[in-house]
Amino acid sequence: MTILLYDLVGSDPARPFSPHCWKAAFALAHKGLAFESVPTPFTAVKGVEGGVFGTVPVIRDGERVVGDSFAIALYLEETYPDRPSLFAGEGGKAASRFIERWSQLTVHPFLGAAALMDIHDRLAPEDQAHFRTTREARFGRPIEDVPADRDSHLQGFRAKLEPLRSMLTYQPFIGGDRPLFADYIVAGAFQWLRVISPYKVLADDDPVGVWFERCLDLHGGLGRRVSAAA
Repeated sequence: MTILLYDLVGSDPARPFSPHCWKAAFALAHKGLAFESVPTPFTAVKGVEGGVFGTVPVIRDGERVVGDSFAIALYLEETYPDRPSLFAGEGGKAASRFIERWSQLTVHPFLGAAALMDIHDRLAPEDQAHFRTTREARFGRPIEDVPADRDSHLQGFRAKLEPLRSMLTYQPFIGGDRPLFADYIVAGAFQWLRVISPYKVLADDDPVGVWFERCLDLHGGLGRRVSAAA
């Protein structure tokens, strides 16, 4: 049975952009599981599977409904142990928790602020109103003002990626010789920006960008099925 993945979209249902939904999509593909993306705009999220989670991603696998990208990865690991592992053991789960917190606290804040108006502009009108209200409450200022200083903070953001950049001189993936869920956590963040905004955050020769290109090629080029924003 095909698994359903409720995927956050804007006005174009063929362009899912949520970093967390991309994590789930990469995890499903890593396990070799067939899945169908269910386009879900912001204002429809509260109705997904009865609104039990309130956010996406959410998957339905037969009778099981699971929300939250990390919980989805754990569910897939436990339910399909005969398929390629997302964690390569308990240590991998613990390390992925660290990577997730690092990504949420270091990568997401800059990317989310830098692309804020790009996200808004790609939403349907009813979703734009919701997005503006919630994000202005979060940032405490008009959303138009939030990306205004992104260029002045870009070099600082790039510097924060140095631990990842340095690690990639030793191995091709965060997971080692092959990708694990830890890779999908960070790749999901960069895919978020790639799909929603033309803003360039990585230099052409940045090893992080080279790694991200490798991630886009995984699983039959899953990440490239949605073109980069222009």
